Amino acid sequence: MGVRSSATKLHIPPSAASRRPTTVVPLVAVFLLCSASYLVGVWQHGGFAASPSQSPAVSIATAVACTSIPKRTTTKNKASSSSSSHARPLDFSAAAGSSAAAAAAASSTRSRRYPSCGIKYSEYTPCEDVERSLRYPRDRLVYRERHCPATERERLRCLVPAPPGYRTPFPWPASRDVAWFANVPHKELTVEKAVQNWIRVDGDKLRFPGGGTMFPNGADAYIDDIAKLIPLHDGSIRTALDTGCGVASWGAYLLSRDILAMSLAPRDSHEAQVQFALERGVPAMIGVLASKRLTYPARAFDMAHCSRCLIPWQLYDGAYLMEVDRVLRPGGYWILSGPPINWKKYWKGWERTKEDLHAEQQAIEAVAASLCWAKLKEAGDIAVWQKPYNHASCNNKVARFCSRKAANHPDAAWYHKMEPCVTPLPEVSGGAVRKWPQRLTAVPPRVSHGAVKGVTARSFAQDTELWRRRVRHYKKVIAQFDQKGRYRNVLDMNARLGGFAAALAAAGDPLWVMNMVPTIDTNTTSTLGAIYERGLIGSYQDWCEGMSTYPRTYDLIHADSVFTLYSNRCDMDWILLEMDRILRPEGTAIIRDDVDMLVKVKSVADGIRWDSQIVDHEDGPLVREKILLVAKTYWTAQDH
Repeated sequence: MGVRSSATKLHIPPSAASRRPTTVVPLVAVFLLCSASYLVGVWQHGGFAASPSQSPAVSIATAVACTSIPKRTTTKNKASSSSSSHARPLDFSAAAGSSAAAAAAASSTRSRRYPSCGIKYSEYTPCEDVERSLRYPRDRLVYRERHCPATERERLRCLVPAPPGYRTPFPWPASRDVAWFANVPHKELTVEKAVQNWIRVDGDKLRFPGGGTMFPNGADAYIDDIAKLIPLHDGSIRTALDTGCGVASWGAYLLSRDILAMSLAPRDSHEAQVQFALERGVPAMIGVLASKRLTYPARAFDMAHCSRCLIPWQLYDGAYLMEVDRVLRPGGYWILSGPPINWKKYWKGWERTKEDLHAEQQAIEAVAASLCWAKLKEAGDIAVWQKPYNHASCNNKVARFCSRKAANHPDAAWYHKMEPCVTPLPEVSGGAVRKWPQRLTAVPPRVSHGAVKGVTARSFAQDTELWRRRVRHYKKVIAQFDQKGRYRNVLDMNARLGGFAAALAAAGDPLWVMNMVPTIDTNTTSTLGAIYERGLIGSYQDWCEGMSTYPRTYDLIHADSVFTLYSNRCDMDWILLEMDRILRPEGTAIIRDDVDMLVKVKSVADGIRWDSQIVDHEDGPLVREKILLVAKTYWTAQDH
């Protein structure tokens, strides 16, 4: 495989752009409108004198509104323009009123060209910065939680580079077992975990044999052992949480069983473990059980897992296990392997006393009992507990239920303090979810019982069909969508009900989607629970802050109305710079928004080495909402 993908450009068919007028009268009308827009723009910029510093936004608007978008010249080792040489531009003159693009451009400021941050920032994670974390307490691992830049001076206003020699990742499923060393140039785990078969270096590649601390025979065999204890093959288990995931081999091998795991680990001494997972094409996030709730809604996961994750489940009044209880669905399973399970066999190798390990297991058993969990079985190295379906018979067992006050809503999970209490199950939860894959399109229980404001069973079905139609449109205007394996890691920045991800899943594309629900809109935060009930995964996110992931995580980013949503909250540039950080070289972004907003976005995008083109809404040129298609160009730290 070469350094760069063979499909550098975003190929946009001619039919994707607005049609040119074919009669004399429309041509004259367009000419007059464009001329008027140009004259107004020149007048607002100080007259007709030529100026080398003319606002690029004006040029962009002229190109988008009236002429073909010019191809950008490229140099060696850089990707070429995403615009097709024969793609026609949009005709904004058909929009209501006047040329919205020209009006927005005339009032916009000159785009800024952003420099490279430098090689030392190639793995920069703004909210898990190692140096900043040292300012915070080590107690309960608070220093490993999210701590974003607090001032403008701390924010980076530059482009995070790919490391020298970066290559397009292997396509799935090959990526499960192999990755390019240059993409994640770390050997620490190959030494530290050598005997545990996590990862090894093989020339210019990294190999992932599928081993783990507690599954020396491989993740497949380990999962088969779990399947002897709980049903993994009938579709009743779809979403899973892996705490302390290592390089995410458990989650990687669950995918062949149609189980989607959220692999979670902190940015800690196990260097780049989440980054390895993402490079393999496995869903993962940086995260830690510390003092704040995990950024997931209540009743999200069908199964949770800890394989020697070294989390002190018995400490802090059992708060960590209570947090697992909060995010587990009624009837969900918790799987524990590693210390202290089977301590009688391993106590010498773990270099701990029998008494210490026995006491730890008793303490964990006591916390589980206080949650009204039932221990199903302990077989060999694996123990399994099950959460109750309701708390009707648990009042005498549960030590303390959490308050039902609105401020302590079970779904509240963005910087929300973790408390040692049991989240009560709702009196009416909407019933059990359907089995996979039926649950993907079935009405989520939260919707059917009115827990999602403004969403009914009918509007849910309409939303599902809407996104199917939109995805069909994307496949018409982006040729790469038809290339199997072109996109693996996908991000939806404003997922709403998860319709975009559901449409992709229904199409059978070999990819997964991280569905983010912005915290800015309190009316939609409850939709994340419905997304999980569909058998999809995601997290809460404030896009004025960085995402808890490594650079170059995603092959495709989808942003629906994100910039309008945040227009009065934070600088557009910050959001675009964060998108650039987490988008792979030669990755794609699809940005939907009002035409005026998209012209502003494009003016910034042109300054961050993106090739972009605005195309029509799927309903045609008369709709004000448009689509900005973006291809991130290829460049690395060695190029600058």
